[in-house]
Amino acid sequence: MNFTGKHIVITGASTGIGKATAEKVLALGGKVTVIARSADKLAALKDAHGEAVNVAAADVADAAAQAAALDSAAAFAPINGLFCNAGTGGTFAPLEDYSDENYDSLMAVNQHAHFRAVRQVIGAMKQRGKGSIVITGSLASERGMAMNVAYVMSKHAMLGLSRAAALEGAAHGVRVNCIVPGFIDTPLMDGIPPDQLEHLSGNVPQNRLGSSEEIANVAAFLLSDEASHVTGQSWAVDGGILGTLAVR
Repeated sequence: MNFTGKHIVITGASTGIGKATAEKVLALGGKVTVIARSADKLAALKDAHGEAVNVAAADVADAAAQAAALDSAAAFAPINGLFCNAGTGGTFAPLEDYSDENYDSLMAVNQHAHFRAVRQVIGAMKQRGKGSIVITGSLASERGMAMNVAYVMSKHAMLGLSRAAALEGAAHGVRVNCIVPGFIDTPLMDGIPPDQLEHLSGNVPQNRLGSSEEIANVAAFLLSDEASHVTGQSWAVDGGILGTLAVR
């Protein structure tokens, strides 16, 4: 893969999958605009890579702040790729106890922000006749999960967004795909007791958690010209969970 002359915008870029993808694109010769709430962490990425990094600190749940960050990205360089990766795990509670406040705050990040980001950039990509958008889903994009209904709803929605946008973009050279991580060792896992992490790993046919770099490798492929005939797809990177029936 070669990202020379390419500019990729990544949300949720301060840690985990987003940061790993930014570093992958940079290593392959590209430029990135990194968007996240933590200006300090984004600044560290710029310090390490210099002028190839444009920092646009913003909370994607804030529609105006995200729009301004994407405007900053477009001013930095034409946007060749967008990785909608920001996300939150939300609150665990039974459906009957899930509050409107918790629902709204999760949807603001996991669903509304990605809709607005894709809406803002896809028009220019269509006009240029080329572009790639990747959206981060989850195992919860394909399966139900008890005790976190809003998260499951938001991640199912990412499949719908990617598939509908793929159809709208296909005739204009714009590809849209959804990447579906499994149990990945990211900061979202922080705070989970070791015995629970071991239990999660036991549900993975490969018997381990995935790494941010393993997701980044697939995200970079989908963002690259190497995936020129791939659109409207759901790409699971989950150690075999969705594709197998493991009897344990």
